[in-house]
Amino acid sequence: MLDYVTCWYRKATGYIAAHPAIRVAFVSTNSITQGEQVGVLWPDLLRHGVHLHFAHRTFQWSSEASGKAAVHCVIIGFGLQEAAQKTIFEYENIQGEAHAIAARNINPYLVDAPNIIAEGRMQPLSASRPLANGSIPADGGHLILEPADKDTLIASEPIAEKWLRPYLGAEGFIHNQYRYCLWLLNCPPNELRLMPAVLQRVEAVREFRLKSSKAATRDKAATPTRFTENRQPVDGIYLALPRTSSENRFYIPIGFLSSEVIAANDLQIVPDAGLYEFGILTSVMHMAWMKITSGRLESRYRYSAKYTYNTLPWPEPSDTQRQTIETAAQAVLDARALFPNATLADLYDPLAMPPELVRAHQTLDRAVDAAYGKKSFASEAERVAFLFERYQTITSLLPVAATRKPGKKTAKQPDHDPLP
Repeated sequence: MLDYVTCWYRKATGYIAAHPAIRVAFVSTNSITQGEQVGVLWPDLLRHGVHLHFAHRTFQWSSEASGKAAVHCVIIGFGLQEAAQKTIFEYENIQGEAHAIAARNINPYLVDAPNIIAEGRMQPLSASRPLANGSIPADGGHLILEPADKDTLIASEPIAEKWLRPYLGAEGFIHNQYRYCLWLLNCPPNELRLMPAVLQRVEAVREFRLKSSKAATRDKAATPTRFTENRQPVDGIYLALPRTSSENRFYIPIGFLSSEVIAANDLQIVPDAGLYEFGILTSVMHMAWMKITSGRLESRYRYSAKYTYNTLPWPEPSDTQRQTIETAAQAVLDARALFPNATLADLYDPLAMPPELVRAHQTLDRAVDAAYGKKSFASEAERVAFLFERYQTITSLLPVAATRKPGKKTAKQPDHDPLP
């Protein structure tokens, strides 16, 4: 879904098509330069000859009215003619002052890089393992139990304990707040019938699904003991990545979980991941890519598998570089373990982050940068520009999409330019 302000960009482009000397600038929500909206809005504008002349990257704009929330904005100046000088205004602190940086080109993500757009992908561009959503119960809450409900159930039906599994969503993972779920995949029917309280919950699931407006959910009423979508690894460990997390953290809190812990739909998972995958995904390089390719929920990061994980251009490390990343990644986990009573929310609070963990992440960041063939970057924008160059290199080597087979119907294309 596009932000309303995109209509003004389209309208302005149509107007200046008849008056090419006119230049335009809009203050906009920063969402039009992030995630899915980039791929919808900007290819059309670029196709009609739009050039970005200057851009203020994300800053916070607070209304003077009482009770009004601050908005994260950008300012974009553009026209149909190239500008002799292009400038990006960078904010080290989104509440502070900008400093100007001369740019050769300003792309739709507002970085000095070619006009490349990271197109959403269903499979990873270069990662060796896919990222998936967690499982979906579609149960009306009847298969999910709070800790007190779990204790009550076990007290009344002790046999039910072995069919309960820890259950974590994104918020629970970050704050170490476990719930529990009935995981009845292999429960024999004769044993299920010995648990009337569990059967009562199963019946409630069936009734909930039968009332659904979705045919697929109604069909799942026939198997009310199961989640409607089960993506849980059957054994070993997996890497957990919360879909939504605070924009104030330097790193998205990610970590390993046992397959005994059931991941909810908003806790994304990488089955069979190891220290190398953990190291890349908890690096500042990955964070820089995530900030421009994922969307936002309010101001929080809304991680996208399609636009972030699947488009991330991973490095091609030597064996030595890979080992260095794995060693540094383990050091991050070891630094966390020094504080066994701290949650990930505690550990990654920018003001409370322990120095041991800060140093471990800095070492890991240097190891990941080295695997990309770089020692340092002057700014995050420079880091993103580098990743776009690598993205362009990798995608240029991909085979061209297969031509549509004859006989298949396609939507009729207009025989004229629809832009007024």
